[in-house]
Formats: sequence, C-alpha cells, structure tokens
Amino acid sequence: MNKKEIAEIKKLMNKDRVVINRMAGCYVNGEKEKVMTFKESLLALPEEEMTKYLDIFRKALSGSVGRNLLNLGFPLEAEQPGGTHSRLMELRACELKDDDLLNGFYDTIIETWYHPENYLILIVNGAYDVPGKTADGMEMEDASSEVYHFVQCCLCPVELSKTALCYNAETNHIEETLRDWIVGMPEQAFLFPAFNDRGTDLHSLLYYSGDSKEFCTELMENLLGCKEPLTATNQKAAFRTLVEEALGDESSYEKIRSIHENLNEMIDENKAEPEPLTIGQAEVKTLLTRAGASDEAISRMEERFTEDFGETGDFLAANVAEPKKFEVSAPEVSVKVSPEFADLMEIKEIDGASCLVIPLTGEVEVNGILVREKG
Repeated sequence: MNKKEIAEIKKLMNKDRVVINRMAGCYVNGEKEKVMTFKESLLALPEEEMTKYLDIFRKALSGSVGRNLLNLGFPLEAEQPGGTHSRLMELRACELKDDDLLNGFYDTIIETWYHPENYLILIVNGAYDVPGKTADGMEMEDASSEVYHFVQCCLCPVELSKTALCYNAETNHIEETLRDWIVGMPEQAFLFPAFNDRGTDLHSLLYYSGDSKEFCTELMENLLGCKEPLTATNQKAAFRTLVEEALGDESSYEKIRSIHENLNEMIDENKAEPEPLTIGQAEVKTLLTRAGASDEAISRMEERFTEDFGETGDFLAANVAEPKKFEVSAPEVSVKVSPEFADLMEIKEIDGASCLVIPLTGEVEVNGILVREKG
C-alpha cells in the first residue's frame, strides 16, 4: 500500500465515515491470562467512546511506509490449507461472529507476543464500497468498483495512570485522583488484506509498529506467516556496509559527499509520487558511477548486492538517506552542517595531518559569544 491508499483507508476511521460494523476484544493481564472478552457494535457506542476507539484504529495506519508501516507478502507455504493465511481468511469471513475462532486467535497472540504488563487485543471488521475515480482523480460515489472487506487487529498496552491532585467540586476540596487502567495507543497492529491499487489484495497485508526500529518477529512469522523485512535501522547499516566495501580504498570524502547529494536529489525528484522511492542494484550503481567510482568498485558492489539481497532486492531510499543532515565525525569531534552547505567542507593534509577545513565567511560565535580574531 502506498501513502495515498493508506490515507484513503485512514479516512474511514472517522465518526462521519466509519465503515466498521463489528468490534471484538480481549483484555490480557501480565500473567498472560484472559481477564475478559467482549464484542460490540462500534456505531452503538456513545460518541465519545467510539471516538477513542477510532483514534486507536487511525494510529495503526500512521507513520511512514517502510518505517512504521510495512507491506508484507505471504510466502507460498503460508497460503497452503491450514496455514496462517487460511486463519486470517476465516477471521475475515466470519465477521467476528465465531467465538471459537476469536478465542483461538486470542490464544495464538497471547502465546506469541511477549508483553510484560496488561494489554488489550482489539479486532475490527469493516466493509468499504470503493468509489470509482475519474481520470483526474475525482471520486464517483455512485460508481462503486468493489467492496473492500477487511479486518484490523491492534495490540494496545494497558497501564495504570499516574497519581495526581485534582479539585473535587462535590466536596470543594483538593484531593488525590483515583488511579485507573488506561488503554494506550497500539504498539503492534496489522490490516488484512492489503488495499493495493485501491482494491483487495489477499496475498499481502499492512503491518504497523509504534517503534520503527523494532518489529515483533514472532507476530510476523508465527501469527501471520510473513517474513520480517529489514528495519529502517538495519537497512541503513546494510547500505553503509555495501558502499564502504565497494569503494574500499577509494572511499574519499568527495565520493561519499557525492553519493549523499545525489541520493537526496533522487528522493526530492520522487516527492510527488505516491510510491516511496526504492534503491535497487541499478540505482546504487548509478550513485557510485556519478561519484566517480572505478569499474572494480562497481563490480564489487554488484557481487555483494546479489549475494546479500538477490537480483530484485532493494532499500527504501528514506531509510538510508539523510536529507536534513550532513555530518562529518571523528573520535575527537563531530561537525554537522545543513546538506546544502556540505560542499563548503573539505579534507586537506596540513603539516602531515588530515584536517577538516571549513571556510568561515561570516560572524563566528562560541556558545553564543561573538569571536573577533585579529587579521
């Protein structure tokens, strides 16, 4: 799913457009015991309560694609009869009416997901009449192309609220508030099936993690049957290693700066596109070529790329680039500048030592105090 498709589904998590017809949940304590289960009609709830639930469902569709939100495909074995895909299909088909199926799904989550404290499992079922669109992108409400039938599952921590003082109007007194168990925003969630090309894609789903640096491998593999992709942090580290090993002794300041600048240019040129920019072997080759890398360096990159990521592997450009930062660091010092001024810095050998040279063309301050050097 791209950002436009995610935004389209996210708009449905609004009290004026909600298409969720049923909701089910299970409250689990820190000992992995089911405290209670429930089923509700979302539209039958008081407006304020319904709004709180919708906030949770919208949050599970928030963040950046490739960071908080991952498009996951099902491997062939997961789609075999009796596999994890079949269970998701059954959950979707029953519209949360099958208690045995729901309880079995809750049990699998409890066995699979480690959470040290209380949490709430929320599952919703919805159906969206997908409106057709004109050539210029205008929606045609009376020209529905299909019904997108989905389930969304959110895993939300439940924590004891902090103590505080408050004013009690009945007693006209300042006193301590009662502590309550508060349902927080989801830590992990998924939407099945994916809404790709504005339609149902039964072979993939959208996965959400509140922490873009850490995803739950157990949930992805054991509950959903999908393989965990590289996180944003790991993609950045893998790209850095790939470039370092390819360039070897050619890894000069000028080449690294060129790669950084050209990568940011590619991201900027792709801004208007709904799909995030990905960097495959061909794009990495282009970056190295523009930086002046030798044929030997490019060959090393291609060999290592194929070995580690395959012919069709890629990185999400936003995960490996630094569009708002350019940093030069050494054990003794770290210097950060805005990327547009990166060309002002250069590395020179002065008196036998490698030095970072930065021309100072205006006023210079040290901790806010103006410096005046004679000459």
